Amino acid sequence: MAEHDFRYSLLNPQHTLTECRALAPGRYQVTGNGGSIQAGDALLVTLKGSRDLHMRLEVEKVRHLINPPGQWLAVCKGPQFKELAIHNWQVNCDGCGKQLDFEFAVDAALGKAAQAPAAEARIAELGWRNDAGRHLCRNCQEA
Repeated sequence: MAEHDFRYSLLNPQHTLTECRALAPGRYQVTGNGGSIQAGDALLVTLKGSRDLHMRLEVEKVRHLINPPGQWLAVCKGPQFKELAIHNWQVNCDGCGKQLDFEFAVDAALGKAAQAPAAEARIAELGWRNDAGRHLCRNCQEA
C-alpha cells in the first residue's frame, strides 16, 4: 500500500492526473499517467478550484491501459460530498494579531450551518487553536 502524490505542486509530467471525476458521493474515477498504481494504494489529489486543498482517495480497483503506455484508470473511494464548495476565510490571532488566510472545503448541500465547523476543523489542521472563541496561532499557544 503506497501513497502517490498527484497534487498540482509537483509539476512532474511523468506522474500526472488526466481526470478525476465523481461517480457518486464517495466514489471517484481517476485517470492518470505513471506512478505504478495498484489496488489498496492511496492517491493525494488537489481539489478543483483550490490553491492548496487536497483529498485522499483509496484505490479500489485499477486498470492499466495499453495505449498510451503508462496510463491507468482507477475507481477510488474518498470523502463524500454531494456538492463540494470551497471557501476562503481569514482569521486573526487574538494574541499577536497575525492573520491566517485559509481555504476549507464543505458540502454545500449541508447549508450555511456546516461552514463554521468545517472552517474550525481546517484551522485546527493548520496548527491554530480556538480557545473559548479566541483564535491563537502556534507562537501564542506556546507562550
